[in-house]
Amino acid sequence: MTTATARSLAYLAAGILAGAAGFAWTVAALLAVGLLAVTQLGGPAFLGAAWVTRRLAAVERRRVGWVLGRPLDEPYEPAAPGTARERAAHVARQPATWRDLAWLVVSFPLGLVSGVSGLVVTAVLLGAVAAPAWLWAVPNPRAPWPLRTLLTTTPGRFTLTALGLLLLPVGAALVRRLARAVAAAARALLAPGAHLQLVREAARLAETRSRVVDAQAAELRRIERDLHDGAQARIVAAGMTLALAARKLRADGGAALSDVDLARRQLDDALAELRRLVRGIHPPILTDRGLHAALAALAADSPLAVQLRGDPAGRYPAAVESAAYFVVAEGLANAGKHAGASWCSIVLTPTAGALAVTLTDDGRGGADPTGGGLDGLRRRVEALDGKFTVTSPPGGPTVLHAELPCVS
Repeated sequence: MTTATARSLAYLAAGILAGAAGFAWTVAALLAVGLLAVTQLGGPAFLGAAWVTRRLAAVERRRVGWVLGRPLDEPYEPAAPGTARERAAHVARQPATWRDLAWLVVSFPLGLVSGVSGLVVTAVLLGAVAAPAWLWAVPNPRAPWPLRTLLTTTPGRFTLTALGLLLLPVGAALVRRLARAVAAAARALLAPGAHLQLVREAARLAETRSRVVDAQAAELRRIERDLHDGAQARIVAAGMTLALAARKLRADGGAALSDVDLARRQLDDALAELRRLVRGIHPPILTDRGLHAALAALAADSPLAVQLRGDPAGRYPAAVESAAYFVVAEGLANAGKHAGASWCSIVLTPTAGALAVTLTDDGRGGADPTGGGLDGLRRRVEALDGKFTVTSPPGGPTVLHAELPCVS
């Protein structure tokens, strides 16, 4: 309790100087920035003033920790790149910038009143407790009764001491309450607001989702490798064994040759189905050679005339490459099966922090964006915080466009 009271008193006393310094800086900064706002130095002047203001506000956040037990968190958004004016505009749009300034203005009268009040209460009580040690040096025979008795006689001075000791807990509680009230006002202006908390929560959720998507993509690649290196390899080995057995049976004229041939065909069918499954989970070519090569392979297998444009050496996050691959695969399949198309164009366009994938066909159009295949593509793209649009008027052309963010 004594430590908390001492910290509260130190907070109130320091608030007198901190409030005066903050108010003086605010007046000087407003004048300087206001005069320079119409010149080329307006942006740098505002940024410099904001930097100093934030340093003063940081001191206030640490001082609040004397009373609340821990400093306040900073409420600022990350710095934005660009010119001085662009960065100044970014700083000016942040509510925390103006809340800092408001606190530096309010803290002067608030700190002065609360600091003086706390110091006066403390000085009076401590002076009463120590009355016998110093009142003898300042006799006041003209003081009115009963003060004359308390101030000029030894019993009266010890009576003051007793009163001071009795009221000392009350005064300490008053100092702590006063400090907490000032600290609460500081927290209301200097702590992160609801807007920044929502921004940080959105960023945290986006990062968490990105980690989940990356983990899912890694798990799919692991399953693909296990199928490719495990089950598929064993089926191939079994097929080779059956081929050798068939060869021996032919040499021996065995009657079971037809059964062996049937088993080989069944294994071949199972192997083909397994390979389709592997490609549907995560095409190995995506990992080995990248998105452009995987789409080129798709185009080569398509019965349509496909034109592919993009950077052959471009690599993107695994989840982005997988989503883009399946958008194109579904688009090519729909164009060939349902739209009666004969030609298709695939365009990969890297933008600032994203990859745009556009697929256009010359089919009859009329595709239903809410259909199972296209709706599944939309969900796959939106899981990465991307955008997916389908434009397919009757008579064509049909355009699938996906924008996939490449940064977390």
